[in-house]
Amino acid sequence: MYLPVPSQPDCFSAWLEAVRLVDAEPGHHAHNVIIDVQDPTARASMSDPAVAAVSQFLADHDKKPVETVANTIFPAGLYTRYGAPAFFDRFRDDVLPKVRRSEDWSGYYFERMMHLPQVEGDPINQLWEIVGRLRNPNVRALNKFELSIFDAARDLNDSPYGGQCLSFASLKLVGKPDARRLTMTAFYRNHFYIEKLLGNLIGLGRLLKFLAVEGGVEMGSLTIVSTHAEIDMAKWGRHDFLELVQICDQANAEHAVAV
Repeated sequence: MYLPVPSQPDCFSAWLEAVRLVDAEPGHHAHNVIIDVQDPTARASMSDPAVAAVSQFLADHDKKPVETVANTIFPAGLYTRYGAPAFFDRFRDDVLPKVRRSEDWSGYYFERMMHLPQVEGDPINQLWEIVGRLRNPNVRALNKFELSIFDAARDLNDSPYGGQCLSFASLKLVGKPDARRLTMTAFYRNHFYIEKLLGNLIGLGRLLKFLAVEGGVEMGSLTIVSTHAEIDMAKWGRHDFLELVQICDQANAEHAVAV
């Protein structure tokens, strides 16, 4: 079974359409929801009134705002300030000591992307390895850019909840040789569409742009496969959810007029 969401031009439109479709499913949840965003950096900041409205809704309900969720995937502020590869060290030395919950999980997917432990030897910076292969003219494979987040050594336990939800991402080079575009498909084992999805879309879009820019290629589309998705209304209630949709519709209309 699967639930395809029609391809959308930007992050906010993809979030809103996915929310509508999953909400219409029995029990307000679905399996194998497929979301495609043509430009994952469009409508992806607090300057967009619709994105800001979702973020304010989350903050009002004591949940992490959109930017905080996005930063767990890619710390855009650090990258802008320090550049690559210096920002990896700044994240390791300045951010991780403040946010680490345990040795197994800091809550930041970015940590696992840039610091994947090995049984022997130094941890692997998967992101910088991908950039290196994108830059290397001797690497001709177009499908050899994989990014692991799930770690069986740390994540297989008896906990009934919690832990990583983003499990894996696969990147591909598509298009003509003189105009390669880097695309990403990300897989979630479980996905809260109100609390997390918009921030996830924005964070993954920023990550994809970073890899494309540093790798010297154009950025392509972002696809997300939520193997289980739910409209997480139990955390606030149906009335609040419908109010959020109404707020987003109004903000979306204002955006359309402004454009």
